[in-house]
Amino acid sequence: MLRAKLWFRCAAMHDPVTPVIVQPAVIGWKAKKRTVDLTIERAFKGDELVQRMKGWVAADVHKVIEIIKQYGYLKVLDDRELVVEVETERDLENLSSDLQSHFKDQVDLERITTPKSPGH
Repeated sequence: MLRAKLWFRCAAMHDPVTPVIVQPAVIGWKAKKRTVDLTIERAFKGDELVQRMKGWVAADVHKVIEIIKQYGYLKVLDDRELVVEVETERDLENLSSDLQSHFKDQVDLERITTPKSPGH
């Protein structure tokens, strides 16, 4: 499994940005006739996090997601960091090439190297 950080071009400042989860979403209920003291805390999934970038980045986030799904998938690591996961080096190369041809410098991948475990 190979991982890469997904970078977008910021629509306002034009520098590379990637979304991170600072605090998970907290969802609660409001009842019409009683008080409900229940909340659920949950981080966004990869696709959900990218969709929230709409309007903040220059690229069409729905098209980005569509292209990524052809080669791998979006994942949030440690409930914070957005990454793209693919199976092979070829998938990563093809995905990077496809993103480049559709978005030029608006979307970029940065491969993340994972430390090897002792004895390998």
